[in-house]
Amino acid sequence: MTASAGSFQAPERYLLPQEVGALIPGRVAALIYATTDLAKVRTSRRGLDPEVDAALMALAIAALRWRSSATGTENAPTPEPPASSSWLTTTQAAGLAGVTDRAVRKAIAAGQLDATNVGGRHRISRENLEQYRARRNKCPR
Repeated sequence: MTASAGSFQAPERYLLPQEVGALIPGRVAALIYATTDLAKVRTSRRGLDPEVDAALMALAIAALRWRSSATGTENAPTPEPPASSSWLTTTQAAGLAGVTDRAVRKAIAAGQLDATNVGGRHRISRENLEQYRARRNKCPR
């Protein structure tokens, strides 16, 4: 269970039992990294004390994980279509067709391979790629 930003949390909640240490939530780690020069401290202290290295690295990782999580950012980038998608990037299409990315772009420009322009990037349907591959394999070289 996580606490909301506005509710009071007793400090004991973050203390480790039987140890001299504390748990730092990812949201707090991200706040510390964003408002201090902790990245500079971490790099300047690197190699001087293994425990300090490990703790500061853990803090950095917790901050990065929180920022990249679904709840960690309000402006999460739209992901590329998953591999199971019927749409392919030019790089994916090139890999499946056994040609270079440039060859795929040239085939699109020449009208030999149908593609859709999405946000300035070509997207190729799997069906169109299969038709292109079939035509390519039938043509003598």
